[in-house]
Amino acid sequence: MSLADTIKNTFVPINREGYPFIAGFAVVTLVLGFFSTSLFWIGAILTAWCTYFFRDPERVTPVDDRLVVSPADGVVSAVGPAVPPAELGLGPTEMMRISVFMNVFSCHVNRSPVRGRITTIEHRPGKFLNAELDKASAENERNGLVIDSPNGRIAAVQIAGLVARRIVCWTERGNDIAVGERFGLIRFGSRVDVYLPQGAVTKVSVGQTAVAGETVIAEFGAQAISPLMRVS
Repeated sequence: MSLADTIKNTFVPINREGYPFIAGFAVVTLVLGFFSTSLFWIGAILTAWCTYFFRDPERVTPVDDRLVVSPADGVVSAVGPAVPPAELGLGPTEMMRISVFMNVFSCHVNRSPVRGRITTIEHRPGKFLNAELDKASAENERNGLVIDSPNGRIAAVQIAGLVARRIVCWTERGNDIAVGERFGLIRFGSRVDVYLPQGAVTKVSVGQTAVAGETVIAEFGAQAISPLMRVS
């Protein structure tokens, strides 16, 4: 491996959504430095944390229509049946829901759990409760996507948290999306719920750590063989 490759692999790319925040932290740090060395170092640590928060590393995604991958980095906080948000038009019947909670140290770039066509994108204002709470799915501000996948309609819902105050969604209704493809970001602590139709077999448990675009959280059909992989 060359020196250039080593440097490239050491420094993780930063998502452009973070540039204004990182710049703001840096400017405040410089200003504080004129008054106090201690405040300067506190600001420098916070600037480093902000930079780390907006990291956007590449992920190696399994390319297999039977597999559903995690839409977020974090800890699986819920696995079980739940009625999807009414605005998504998926009906009143319970679906299998898998929730992934992101804390302030998680990578917050969200990725599509499956491939397909986006048929619905709906944003709903709401509260900013702790995203780990089960009622956050119904009461917090959220943005939901419905993806028409090879295994039926699957929803991914971005949910704001106690600290999060901004949900960003980069894709649009009618777009085709690949499994593991970036579709959005939630700033500073949050959660993503995935709703799956009948036939999905969960592959994760509550408390398990998930990696967006890599960790298989559910599977359709027969037992999977080793899938192809794609770096995205």
